[in-house]
Amino acid sequence: MEEALVNAVYHRSYEEREPIEVRISHDELTVLSVPGPDRSIRLADFQAGCAISRRYRNRRIGEFLKELDLTEGRSTGVPKIFKAMARNGSPPPLFETDDGRSAFLTRLPVHPLAMAPEATGEVTGEVTGEVTGEVTGEVTGEVERLLLIMTDEMTRKQIQEILLLKHEEHFRDAYLVPALESGMVEMTLPDKPRSSKQRYRLTIKGKQWTKLHAISVKA
Repeated sequence: MEEALVNAVYHRSYEEREPIEVRISHDELTVLSVPGPDRSIRLADFQAGCAISRRYRNRRIGEFLKELDLTEGRSTGVPKIFKAMARNGSPPPLFETDDGRSAFLTRLPVHPLAMAPEATGEVTGEVTGEVTGEVTGEVTGEVERLLLIMTDEMTRKQIQEILLLKHEEHFRDAYLVPALESGMVEMTLPDKPRSSKQRYRLTIKGKQWTKLHAISVKA
């Protein structure tokens, strides 16, 4: 939440009178700021957790926030949000803007366990037997964090950057290989595991696992 708020303060336009808007509902926390991200940043990069701006607004505000240890000024805010949500077991964050980049919305979904008891029981009874039973004992904490940040087809580097893991060998041994062996994740080019065009995506089993979390949040 801190990163989302700091990003809004840092990157909003102070030439416009619209305030930063924070809303808390039963299923998510949202932070809205005006305008949207600079056009040098693709929305797909935000969703992949690796957005890097080529232009900066409010450099002096950024310097002030850096002195307060609220930002590093190295485009690490979005990856930190992904990592914090994954580490907490929460669904991944969502970032939205329009074609005109008139506003920027950060959505932080609620943790599945933060629901009302009756909702949790309903989901447990209807879904756990169908899905959770299949993956119990197969998903380590590392694999769980990886699954929660997977979007479409992603490169090894993209996944590693979102998780803020610098060492490739550790990432492969603790995260990627177990995820592949569990059947939750698959290669797009299984016959060429070392290909530079290799991508990784959720299998049907992996999508079922993540769907369980999504159902829990919406229940």
